[in-house]
Amino acid sequence: MSKKQLLLIKFLLVALSGSFTASYSLASNKEPIKLDKLHHFKSPSKSWTEAGDANADYRTVGNITVKPGIGIIANLPTKKNLGEDLFTAQEFGDMDIELDYLMVSGGNSGIYLQGRYEVQLEDSWQAKAISAGSNGGIYGLSAPRFNVSKAPGLWQHLKISFQAPRFDGAGHKIENARILSVFLNGVLVQENVELTKPTPGAVSENEVATASLRIQGDHGAVAYKNIVITENPSRETKEGWRSADPIWVDAVQSPILRSFMDVAGAPKIVHAVSVGNPAGLHYTYDLDHGLLVQAWRGGFLDATPMWDNRGNGTSRPLGTVQVFSANKLQVARLANDHAEWPSDTAGTGFRTKGYTVNVERIPTFKYELHGKKISDRTDILDGGTKLGREIVADGLSGEDDLYVLVAEDNLIKEVGKNEYIVGDKAYYLQLDLAKKSKAIVRENNGKQQLLVKLEPRVYYTIIL
Repeated sequence: MSKKQLLLIKFLLVALSGSFTASYSLASNKEPIKLDKLHHFKSPSKSWTEAGDANADYRTVGNITVKPGIGIIANLPTKKNLGEDLFTAQEFGDMDIELDYLMVSGGNSGIYLQGRYEVQLEDSWQAKAISAGSNGGIYGLSAPRFNVSKAPGLWQHLKISFQAPRFDGAGHKIENARILSVFLNGVLVQENVELTKPTPGAVSENEVATASLRIQGDHGAVAYKNIVITENPSRETKEGWRSADPIWVDAVQSPILRSFMDVAGAPKIVHAVSVGNPAGLHYTYDLDHGLLVQAWRGGFLDATPMWDNRGNGTSRPLGTVQVFSANKLQVARLANDHAEWPSDTAGTGFRTKGYTVNVERIPTFKYELHGKKISDRTDILDGGTKLGREIVADGLSGEDDLYVLVAEDNLIKEVGKNEYIVGDKAYYLQLDLAKKSKAIVRENNGKQQLLVKLEPRVYYTIIL
């Protein structure tokens, strides 16, 4: 690529400051504080309960259902027991807080630092536009950079770094509070936001050095787990890493970009094709294995590592990444449905045939396997909330015994007819099966696998 071409690309791409690797956490000499039981809070109302599991239906507005146990605190308001906010028994100043939360359809909650500064939690899964009232927003003040919300009924992850206001010896405020960073589902959505005053709905307009953490409970059902606070008694703001000239690729024109791709816990993918969509849901395909590797919500790609200076050929997703599988064939021949799933293409005759693109810039990937021609297409559906994938094999006979590895994770649970929830409520999966077809959930090398025989078509939907 010539220097002139590179400059043109940089001009056309979105160039923004900031990075997902920014960090403000400083070492603390105090042990992390776990808030996993209701006795950590002041006088919790009867709407709050402890549970071992929590579930919600993403399709309908409703409550959360829970199972007995510990580790989860859930707000289950009723007409008799209206929801109320929770306040920690302990007070905090500078702090990091990390937690997982589960929303209902249309749900609303929030984390109030010192009871005064709210980071909004909301069901923004299907939102077309985002604001300061959206999931990950600083309420009334700052919208999140991206909509990286998951569907109701799935666990979402939040991490906040907070710097309390500073006061002199006479009690006069000399420095405003700051939310140094908010990471929502692993993505930096807020950075170094100054809080000149409490946000709307604060417990008090009077600012203080330390106060209780407040969890909103008067706006409907919500569940929390893995709440951990780390106090930082002498925090000083430090800037996170920034590229001098970051190169972000947007998805306005439905781009298709080839690059290297690093995937957690797996070797580098050297023939990755990432497909962007203006609706904000994107995915990566591995040409070497016929594999749908990952999908993410938010921005498309950070191409800085690929194009900055000499570059290393790697791009990075700008969103909440859900890895489906890595470095395995998606389609394989098995002697029976208990046979070991192959870890590579040896002996399969696998040959990639590239891909074709239709007028809507949706690619169909093609390859040969055991002498059969396979086509593989993934569409973005319902405004960027779902992936629809179709795998078709030409010229199959009843003796071919080709199977599709639809999902692989530590847990795959059937929650309805041909409907599954994968992982620790990481994503939903719905199978569209022919009348005589059936899905198989099996154990393999310490993980569960969902298999469907290819006869000659398999179609399924992933809901994130």
